[in-house]
Amino acid sequence: MSLSDPIGDMIARVKNAQARNHKKVELPSSNFKAKIADILKNEGFIKDFKIASEEKKTVLSLELKYHSGNPVISNFERVSKPGRRIFSSANGLPKINNGLGIAIISTPKGVMTDMDARKQKVGGEVICKVF
Repeated sequence: MSLSDPIGDMIARVKNAQARNHKKVELPSSNFKAKIADILKNEGFIKDFKIASEEKKTVLSLELKYHSGNPVISNFERVSKPGRRIFSSANGLPKINNGLGIAIISTPKGVMTDMDARKQKVGGEVICKVF
């Protein structure tokens, strides 16, 4: 089955798993999703992630993080969609929740947070925002 928006699918699976208080969520893996998971782990939104190979498919497994019974990720939404791409310069990158959240940006120098992109003075496609 081919997905038209694999990142949107990843976000929906994480939201649904957190709504049901699941500890783990598994989804089809890709390099781009692994980079997003790495950013989420480094920023403290998830505990850990693993990439496992099952037969011919690779699976990305995310360990979700909760604080006193509530999910750490309160809002996780897609910004740039396949039908409408949103690009931003280094100066115009969005501040999420006055700096309490992050925006994940795909730049020519790789996938990074909005803060890292501002430091490196590089813009790109705003993939999603998390807070």
